[in-house]
Amino acid sequence: MALLVDHRVDVDVPQLVVANVREAMATVSATCFRHPADGLLVVGVTGTNGKTTTTWMLRNIFTAARRKSEVIGTLSGARTTPESPDLQRRLAEWRDDGVEIVAMEVSSHAIDQCRVDAMKFRVALFTNLSRDHLDYHGSMEEYFETKARLFDPERCESAVVNLDSPHGRLLADAATVPTDGYSLDEVEELQLSVEGSTFRWMGHQISLPLGGLFNVSNALGAAHAARILGVDDATIAKGLSLPLVVEGRFERVDAGQPFAIIVDYAHTPDGLEQLLRAAGEIVEGRVIVVFGCGGDRDPSKRSMMGETAAQRADSVIITADNSRSESTDQIIASIVEGVQRVSSPRASSIIVEPDRRTAISMALRSAVNGDIVLLAGKGHETVQIIGESTTPFDDRLVAFEEWKQLEATR
Repeated sequence: MALLVDHRVDVDVPQLVVANVREAMATVSATCFRHPADGLLVVGVTGTNGKTTTTWMLRNIFTAARRKSEVIGTLSGARTTPESPDLQRRLAEWRDDGVEIVAMEVSSHAIDQCRVDAMKFRVALFTNLSRDHLDYHGSMEEYFETKARLFDPERCESAVVNLDSPHGRLLADAATVPTDGYSLDEVEELQLSVEGSTFRWMGHQISLPLGGLFNVSNALGAAHAARILGVDDATIAKGLSLPLVVEGRFERVDAGQPFAIIVDYAHTPDGLEQLLRAAGEIVEGRVIVVFGCGGDRDPSKRSMMGETAAQRADSVIITADNSRSESTDQIIASIVEGVQRVSSPRASSIIVEPDRRTAISMALRSAVNGDIVLLAGKGHETVQIIGESTTPFDDRLVAFEEWKQLEATR
């Protein structure tokens, strides 16, 4: 055993002193596991929103193509992108098990912290960039520059970028690897609904089982990445049309209610706006949204999310998310500041209810046939963190329970 350190420590153990421990750890990890990425086709998906859904869409495409694949991301571990020893171990296990393709989420933290160093992606895919993680990166410029590092020739062989995103166009213009772009302009005969979307792409009919225009964009990104890996368009269309539930991503809750309940991880200003926009495009009645903001995270986005909710929802209930060490009341107050900036809000009802279960119940009580209730921010999460307390809390389960309780009392 030996320690990997950036300065000698006073313990009687062999030590390897390096300039950057994380960088060296990635190199050592890849070497110990015999560089598993070299024996796999690895697709790295990065961007503020859409990473999780895109990786699972890729999984469905490769299933349709009868090619063995796996997924790494938010739904498969504590971190979006594992630390380099865990990542290389997992890749090695899959390589040895005959897996051909891995679709993995690559966070900006992972790039900055060298977790994906010492490996090369067959395809790097960029979905979009919007305000998030500024508590870590400091500025949007630094955030983008970190993401852009994934598209260096040393890190990827080819790239796929979203040309509907200004930052995607910047990447395309500065590309130093073969780069393919995608855009919603490719889509024809688009029809959106709560249950999903139907459209034609490259002459093929696709019935996407996920709602929202943003998921159509995610599907196009997955399609273009799959093309690079040799999947034909007909098989791509078949794969994108396979049944798919991505936990907490425009996930429907069916408790027998006469209106739609959607749980979504939208926890950024752009994510919330895209969710509300998607709901507005498919709803017959009102858009009712329940959301909060996480504590110990970028505070500057809170008022922006309040502003977005007031502009795009008919009814807004502001509540707790994971407040962590911050005051729930202070977080909510920051959200309300954004609401108050809107001179002519669409929302006719704006309510503050710090207890998230009560807030969800209030939304369900007010909803009628044709409405859509959006539970935003927590998505797939199964706990709520308030102060030092971590308690079980799953928006999907709570919504189901609360509706059944309401139904029993009517």
